[in-house]
Amino acid sequence: MTKQHIIKSFDLGDGRTVSIETGKLAKQADGSVVIKCGDTMLLATVVSAQEGKENADFMPLTVEYQEKYASSGRFPGGFFKREARLSEYEILISRLVDRALRPLFPDDYHADTQVLISLISADKNIMPDALACLAASSALAVSDIPFKGPISEVRVCRIDGKFVVNPNISDIPSSDIDIIVAATIDNIVMVEGELKEASEKDMLEAVKFAHEAIKIQCKAQLELAGEVAKAKTKREYCHEKNDDDLKKRIHSELYDKAYKIAKSGNPSKHERSEAFSAIVDEFINSIPEEEREEKEPLVKRYYHEIEREAVREMMLKEKKRLDGRKMDEIRPIWCEADYLPSAHGSAIFTRGETQSLTTVTLGSKLDEQIIDGAFIEGKSTFILHYNFPPFSTGEIKPSRGTSRREIGHGNLAHRALKNMLPSNEINPYTVRVVSDILESNGSSSMATVCAGTMALMDAGVKIKKPVSGIAMGLITNDKGDYAVLSDILGDEDHLGDMDFKVTGTRDGITACQMDIKVDGLSFEILEQALEQAKKGRLHILDEILKTIQEPREDYKPHVPRIVKMIIPKEFIGAVIGPGGKVIQEMQRETGTTIVIEEVGDTGVIDIVSADKESVDKAIAKIKAITTAPEIGEVYEGTVKNIQAFGAFIEILPGKEGLLHISELAWRRIEKVEDVLKTGDKITVKLLDIDKKTGKMKLSKKALLPRPEKDK
Repeated sequence: MTKQHIIKSFDLGDGRTVSIETGKLAKQADGSVVIKCGDTMLLATVVSAQEGKENADFMPLTVEYQEKYASSGRFPGGFFKREARLSEYEILISRLVDRALRPLFPDDYHADTQVLISLISADKNIMPDALACLAASSALAVSDIPFKGPISEVRVCRIDGKFVVNPNISDIPSSDIDIIVAATIDNIVMVEGELKEASEKDMLEAVKFAHEAIKIQCKAQLELAGEVAKAKTKREYCHEKNDDDLKKRIHSELYDKAYKIAKSGNPSKHERSEAFSAIVDEFINSIPEEEREEKEPLVKRYYHEIEREAVREMMLKEKKRLDGRKMDEIRPIWCEADYLPSAHGSAIFTRGETQSLTTVTLGSKLDEQIIDGAFIEGKSTFILHYNFPPFSTGEIKPSRGTSRREIGHGNLAHRALKNMLPSNEINPYTVRVVSDILESNGSSSMATVCAGTMALMDAGVKIKKPVSGIAMGLITNDKGDYAVLSDILGDEDHLGDMDFKVTGTRDGITACQMDIKVDGLSFEILEQALEQAKKGRLHILDEILKTIQEPREDYKPHVPRIVKMIIPKEFIGAVIGPGGKVIQEMQRETGTTIVIEEVGDTGVIDIVSADKESVDKAIAKIKAITTAPEIGEVYEGTVKNIQAFGAFIEILPGKEGLLHISELAWRRIEKVEDVLKTGDKITVKLLDIDKKTGKMKLSKKALLPRPEKDK
């Protein structure tokens, strides 16, 4: 092993140890580490180009988290049997890490940077997602890439009233708070997770608890980096060309104009945007034509900084918003339920210039989403999809599949609503919610939560409580002044210091997502933001309830009905039949869809049909199969086989008994064929069942009057 092979370890506080190893694997990357906890191992690498992109004004960072199937001893699905595009779960973890890392690169660092995190060994009881950011930050820490870290992420759950860092997978379902927090030693950077109607105070305590654990992990990274020679001197870079005289001139000539537009309080996003653009366009046109092409990128970059400064100072000084609102004022809201007559449930939620048209579709177990990842397997009966078409912002963009942003926003709305759905006993359906954003100017994911609540109630899904959501913002300056903004606009998100989304019922928080773009956010400001968010989302909830107060009593007429049956486990095979023959024939005859699965010691059957008569027919057939024959009962049977000594009669599906020739009638019958043929229907009485063999003795004679001479 090389001299640069170094391992640092720390304790999670309960005896579990996490180690960070560098210098052993992937040494040609700018930075690489292996994180190990139990049998879980993550390999993280980072590589950054030496030169930045010309005229770039953003950080070209790519983060990809991938779980190798071999890590858990499994084969990938599909024809090619290899890892391919990232799953939605992997994309969500990639986003968590990206959002935590991105604000901590220098503002003027524009070199292509790629962070790759691979799950290379999986412990079935350790969630790897909470270690991914630690791995990425550690790889940066041991590299020469400039980065204002280190940072780390931890999962905090509250289980039986106690906070636990990175709990075992088996313990997570019993928690009422499940959040992932990212932070540096000094500041919180990101929060995301779900809560079961927890209070604002409890959430704040969970974040504080997480930060204490993160400090330990950051110190371990600093100790590791201190022993890596490469990490001691960060690379020099110069990715921006600057013209100080031009910058001063733009500030002198354009700041007041930008401030005036910001102060105008124009509620129209497009009109404001056009007014801001007109300022810079006019300035560019004033530049001599021979210099214009060269200076235009600089002018736009400097003007963006000036516009940001003007907007922020206006808000802090004037105590008003870009659209004229007060800091805690919510935009006008209008809602409508049952907008689409053919959908199972639908709603429109419009707040200011943000609008969601959301639908609900109710299906059977056959519609469940199958989750087949390298690490996580299972099924989901609640699906939420969020779509963000380009026309929602008046843009033209090619359609290239679902974006990472759409997956992330959909996941947040899914978390907000999922714990309010009723149990499977009350709601036998697979539920799909689809939010199509028709207009967007801030907080479309929260519009999805609000529209989703209404659409679920419109569909007749008996949700426990309605949920609303709000996005909060923050503006600060270096003097210590700040303003917390309720229901932020897109511009306020882009130019502000925080995007904090909070969803909840009247009784508590159900989900949250917070990204912080400024150092030094105090817990006092965070507490104020949470209280202001609570007032805002309760106001929004009241507006929703003016449109629809509670779930409809019944599903709509065109919603398929699902009836659930429970049968003993031993009858599952009889209902399905050899090769599925019995259940397929039953579905054909009744016009229903029948789904059966083994749950414990029972078989759970869902019968799906658009009409009650078909369901009743299917129930009768299933009962006939699963009903045990009773001695003394009379059955309508079918002749299945004729022998010299009698006939075999099927009295229940798959259950045959012997009708002996002597039991056909009171008179003597010479040949069975004289009175019966295969396929005949015959009424018989069950006389006896052999306790050892289960053979059944049937009689036709017992149902006939005895002749007088025999009495």
